[in-house]
Amino acid sequence: MQIQGLQLERLEETQQLVPLLLTVLRNQIQEQLLGDLQIALLVQQRLQDQEPGLPIQLHGQQPQQEAQPQDLLEVVAQEVAQQEDENRNTFHNMKKIIFTLFGLASILNSYGQDLTDALRYSTENTQGTARFKSMSGAFGALGGDMSAISINPAGAAIFNTSHGSLSISNSSTINNAQYGSSTQKAKNNSFDMNQLGAAFVFKNKDLNSKWNKFVVSVFYEQLQNYDNQLFAAGVTSNSISSYFTDYANGLRLGDISSLAGESISDAYNAIGYYGGYAQQQAFLGYESFIIEPEEDLDENSAYTSNIAPGDFNQEYSYTSTGYNGKLSFNLGVQYDKNFYFGINLNSHFINYERSTYLFEENTNEGSTVNQVDFENSLMTLGNGFSLQLGSIVKLNDFIRIGVAYDSPTWLTLREETTQYISTFNEAENTQTVVNPAVINIFPEYNLRTPAKITGSAAFIIGKMGLISVDYSRKDYSKTRFRSRKRSEFSQENAFIGNTLKAANTLRIGGEIRHKNMSYRGGYKLEQSPYINTATYGDLTGFSFGLGFNFGNSRLDLAYENSKRDMDHRLFNAGNLGSTRLNTTNSNLSLTLSMDL
Repeated sequence: MQIQGLQLERLEETQQLVPLLLTVLRNQIQEQLLGDLQIALLVQQRLQDQEPGLPIQLHGQQPQQEAQPQDLLEVVAQEVAQQEDENRNTFHNMKKIIFTLFGLASILNSYGQDLTDALRYSTENTQGTARFKSMSGAFGALGGDMSAISINPAGAAIFNTSHGSLSISNSSTINNAQYGSSTQKAKNNSFDMNQLGAAFVFKNKDLNSKWNKFVVSVFYEQLQNYDNQLFAAGVTSNSISSYFTDYANGLRLGDISSLAGESISDAYNAIGYYGGYAQQQAFLGYESFIIEPEEDLDENSAYTSNIAPGDFNQEYSYTSTGYNGKLSFNLGVQYDKNFYFGINLNSHFINYERSTYLFEENTNEGSTVNQVDFENSLMTLGNGFSLQLGSIVKLNDFIRIGVAYDSPTWLTLREETTQYISTFNEAENTQTVVNPAVINIFPEYNLRTPAKITGSAAFIIGKMGLISVDYSRKDYSKTRFRSRKRSEFSQENAFIGNTLKAANTLRIGGEIRHKNMSYRGGYKLEQSPYINTATYGDLTGFSFGLGFNFGNSRLDLAYENSKRDMDHRLFNAGNLGSTRLNTTNSNLSLTLSMDL
């Protein structure tokens, strides 16, 4: 079930309204607690003023003969404490009511993050200027380009005059998905403004100083484009029922089923609030009759499937949109004639939306569920921070070398999900629809991506052209999830450490100049971050482009193509397995740059 525009507007409105309602409610409770405290102080004053032994009646209690002041203070304290508990319960109950009214569920436990989430936000493929892309991003020792600053901050100090650029691109992704005995093809296109920035050069007028100039730059780069589609279809012997039995086994039936008279929305909401995402999955499986308890008792914790073994005709579709962007503030300096240094302070922001749909049907003997439609949507919003340090040294007029360090990126992520499931029983000709119509809101969590080191060399062939090489290394096994509960992601982090490894990236680019024209080409190889490269293969790509120099301005055009084979797991539980993807990405970019 995709979140439509109306639902998103409703979500944004309620996200603004709910905190206001909760604040008003909290203020009312605080006022009530203050009133209780004042009553207690008044009683204490009365106790100090009156004679011992006189009876005092509190909140309808029977008079206590010969009561002592200390005893009465204890009674007052108990009364106030009891009122505080009642107010807290009222606040939590009202909070649940407000979330239910607006179709929201506040989940106390995190969503099921896994290794694919860690990789999604840890990998990057800087879209950049057309000149940058036409040389496959091999710009670490060159500088003099807005996207080169994103690789090595010292590249800003190469500019001799202030400079600005704007880039637009069209990206295309083709996924050939092999599942069961068939292969399906899906294609996605997207158009975007992927780069914008300017560098301002300030030359030192003090001729006796060796600090020749400093450069201040501000630029935006798109690190990842999440627009993607895939479709897989085939006949397998594995059923979606395994997804629900995996989640359900070990859970009490009373914790994953609705109460008498309770609606699906209320039950889904309450189960998510108290039990979390895993119990919600078991609830969906039970209410849709996919799973069956071995005993119809609240204490039951073992379940079987109402879908009999055999062959299953399945279709799976996946659609994602969004981006990973970076806004950078750069300072670059030139020392003497041959030394360049720079630093970037980066603000990251993530917007990722995903919708999946699974259709499954069977005619297996003994099945009381013959068709399943299962829809899921996820929205992730995030922001973060990182910094980069870099330097470039001109050894002579022919050779430059550079080195750059990218710190880890510290991200804070927030997620929301919706779900829908329906089943069909052919024998009874009945359909069961479980549509909670609830948006799960999960607590925010943190992700620390690994650091990266880049070494570069460039060979300048006078005014004829150049050759540039970049080599980077990034240890993905250092990726870590974190939350307020320190041990919450211990298993996920251990799995990341045992599954991922350090990956190297090689980029080679060249440029030939003739009069006002430039001809460019490049090649890149990115190693798989997985220890098992059969699961997620290496990425290889090539690029080429043209440049037109008009004096104070330049127009660049680039084409880039890359390929990778990987396994795409359909669900993070059960035995449905993966579809094998052969993915081809192509990108056509156009950049206008000018001296300011």
